[in-house]
Amino acid sequence: MISLAARDIAHSWSKYVLTGIGLGLLIGVTLSMAGIFRGMVDDAQVLLRNSQADVWVVQKDTQGPYAESSSLPDDVYRSILGMPGVQQAANVTYFTMQVQHQGKDTRVMVVGFESGQPGAPPSLIAGRHVTRSHYEAVADVKAGFKLGEKIRIRRNEYTIVGLSQRTVSSGGDPMVFIPLADAQAAQFQKNNDAIVSGRERTAANPAFNRPNVPGLLEAVQMSQTTSHNVNAVLVQVRARWDAAQLAADIQRWKHLQAYTYADMEEISVKKLIATSAKQIGLFLVILTIVSTAIVSFIIYTMTLGKIREIAVLKLIGTRNSTISWMILQESLGLGLVGFIIGKTVATLWAPVFPKYVLLLPLDAVLGLLVIVVVCTLASVMAIRAALKVDPAEAIGG
Repeated sequence: MISLAARDIAHSWSKYVLTGIGLGLLIGVTLSMAGIFRGMVDDAQVLLRNSQADVWVVQKDTQGPYAESSSLPDDVYRSILGMPGVQQAANVTYFTMQVQHQGKDTRVMVVGFESGQPGAPPSLIAGRHVTRSHYEAVADVKAGFKLGEKIRIRRNEYTIVGLSQRTVSSGGDPMVFIPLADAQAAQFQKNNDAIVSGRERTAANPAFNRPNVPGLLEAVQMSQTTSHNVNAVLVQVRARWDAAQLAADIQRWKHLQAYTYADMEEISVKKLIATSAKQIGLFLVILTIVSTAIVSFIIYTMTLGKIREIAVLKLIGTRNSTISWMILQESLGLGLVGFIIGKTVATLWAPVFPKYVLLLPLDAVLGLLVIVVVCTLASVMAIRAALKVDPAEAIGG
């Protein structure tokens, strides 16, 4: 049996290969979009895993500290430590800022942590952990900082003493870990001009500046310039203790909001990136439609270019099913070439993206199945055109 698909490809292989390359680049973009979505989900999950917490305690009626702002007194953790089932409880702060580095702004999430407690940076790939109570930092390698470099966070400079990997925020920003006291000052304290203006307004207020109450004005001004707040308390639960029950107890007795790991995962994945997920999903649908249209047009054009050959096949008694199978083979072959090229280029350019791109084997398999379906549907129009060919056209009829 003559393989019309193989002969046609061999006859016009350059056009077939160039078409496969174009389709492959389109498939590569599609796989990359799926990888970007997977990377966003993994960023949110790795943030929770790196926190090393079972329960997050935040300000009441908020979804902090990642989805909303949250503020707690920094002595709340002591009362939580005394509750049954609590293994460890530690204060932590989070805030995002731009850090000057080599003449460029680098967006980072600054984390204030207590050494040896939940929220501290996990294992390092270089350097050492923070050992001093001030002015040392551990940074994610994605930030581009090097060991020994100094970076400026608000009014103070910090020396990079360690580098971590895959310690990022839910938005993919690299983290910089500094001591909790420094982070509290950086996040909540005002600059010098604001402090002076605040003191002047306080001194002008008769309720605070009473001649017969010495020391009142100074105490109020001191409270306004000293920060004793954190964003959350990270809690580790004892073995064989129910984290959901502990979270419920904290909410009942401490009048705070408490979330388990499952709760925070739902907030981080289903709420924070919900809009981005819908947008990427729409792009994937559009790219699939465009790919279907391209393959349909190419296969239809190639089929019209060999009408006389198809007529000859019909004239010698070739069955319609055989002709249909030949066209389908050509369409599937084009899809397979495009998939191989697309998977290759998606793997090659994934590290170049500023955000994390996670290419899962399962997505590649699903993508291949979608391509098979798309190519099958795309060949329908060409097959219908081939089946309508009159055998008399082979002899010029």
